[in-house]
This record gives sequence, structure tokens and C-alpha cells, in this order.
Amino acid sequence: MKMNAVGMIETKGLVGAIEAVDAMVKAANVTLVGMEKIGGGYVSVFVQGEVGAVKAALDAGTAAAKKVGEVVSIHIIPRPHEETETLIPRGFVKSRK
Repeated sequence: MKMNAVGMIETKGLVGAIEAVDAMVKAANVTLVGMEKIGGGYVSVFVQGEVGAVKAALDAGTAAAKKVGEVVSIHIIPRPHEETETLIPRGFVKSRK
């Protein structure tokens, strides 16, 4: 599936990640693509949409997550290459051990 942009937020703790997702999908026209529990309490969430919408979603998600937990990293990739897209988790993924 070709994406216009992908946005990523990594949090320490599940509550912050869930709060970020809720804020992102409410704030902009983006779709939740996946969530990955990395281990050590770290969780990454991924959204897709148009570049402007993903930027707005990341801003809202970051602010919301910071209210209830710790944001480790945020990033947006406009027009990701199709090979990059294969690295993005789809659905809910547990730790890759």
C-alpha cells in the first residue's frame, strides 16, 4: 500500500502510546497503521496520511502523550520508499526477540 507519509511516535509505556494514538486520529485525517511493543516498556505507534495531516497528528499525539508519560522519539517520513514501507509494522506487534 503506497503511503503519502508515515508518522511515528515512540513512548515509554503503553498508556502514553494509546493516548498519542487517540489524539492523532482525532486531530487529523490519518489512519493507524500499527503498534509495536519493542521491549523494556517502549512502544512505537505508526500512522499514515497526507504529509500535512501526519504532521498535525504527530503534534497532537506528542502533546497528549507527554501529559501522561514519556515521549522518546517522533519522526515523519514523507513519501517513504516502498522498501521502507515493508519495515513498518502492520497491526499490533509484540517484541521481536
